[in-house]
Amino acid sequence: MRKLLTKTTVAAISLAFATEAMATEWNVSLWGKRRAFTEHVEKLAELVNEKTGGEFTLNLSYGGLSKNRENLDGISIGAFEMAQFCAGYHRDKNPSITVLELPFLGVSSLEQEVALSMAVYQHPAAVADLGRWNATLLMPSPLPQYNIVGVGDAPSTLADFEGLSVRATGGIGAAMKTVGAVPTSMSATEVRQAMDSGVVKAVSFAPHAHMSFGTIENGTWWTTNLNPGTVNCPVVVNSDALADLSDAHRDALLGSVDEALAHYIDNYNNKTMAAWGPALDERGIERVTFTDAEIAAFKDAAAAPAAAAWLESNTAAGLPAQELYDLVTGMIAKGS
Repeated sequence: MRKLLTKTTVAAISLAFATEAMATEWNVSLWGKRRAFTEHVEKLAELVNEKTGGEFTLNLSYGGLSKNRENLDGISIGAFEMAQFCAGYHRDKNPSITVLELPFLGVSSLEQEVALSMAVYQHPAAVADLGRWNATLLMPSPLPQYNIVGVGDAPSTLADFEGLSVRATGGIGAAMKTVGAVPTSMSATEVRQAMDSGVVKAVSFAPHAHMSFGTIENGTWWTTNLNPGTVNCPVVVNSDALADLSDAHRDALLGSVDEALAHYIDNYNNKTMAAWGPALDERGIERVTFTDAEIAAFKDAAAAPAAAAWLESNTAAGLPAQELYDLVTGMIAKGS
């Protein structure tokens, strides 16, 4: 005799199907390995999972979904729902946010970097710019000022950079060119091989990346105060995927951004930077500090020309470049 289902059993089956229907999984394209640079994405995944009782999951992939220079392209076609990339990898694809990569802007903290980035990300020009790739800017990956690890004889003055091949992207590359260096743009994952083979003699990175990508393993010197600028590396989501989320899942995602960024900043300031000095000491890496006069001359030579060139080219391309530049420099002037 066929056994009849009880009301309780039917209700349990219905709940199971409903729960399965509500479950959402997003694939997230990152690169390298888990490090300070990805801690906010790791935290975001944790928070979203907790807030939704496991109904919304972010599956983080380090290099398994796309090459880092192709993450924005992958977002545009919906190959994955979330990704991290750096603006300097393809300035023509995201010109609006490259204003944040101009040299010598004078950003003083990771907190300020977040505030500046979020202000630019919310500007209509940036929204429209990334909208061309079906991408919505979610949060930045705030990085401190870059400095250089190199091999061979340490520079004693800025003149010693003449002819030196340096991995440097975006505005930092433009700045290094003003002191005679030969900047080369390449992704972080390519740097160690390029350094080992002699393609580049020096690499511009934030401290976490120098540790994560091995430049300090064969580096012999590091600049302590060059501070030419930083790169802007946003986390974006596919706009259609974001719109398709339930209200509860969307709230869980967007409502976790601030906490994820706070976790990132705390980790970078208190763990990464605490490990940086000892890492240099253990490897006997020489610290190179330039005079105030040299740094001032470097800034004078690099900052204004780079800003002028950025304004000219992006205004010609139809962006409200002056408005974006004034937004950033105005906030910095106010200390916000």
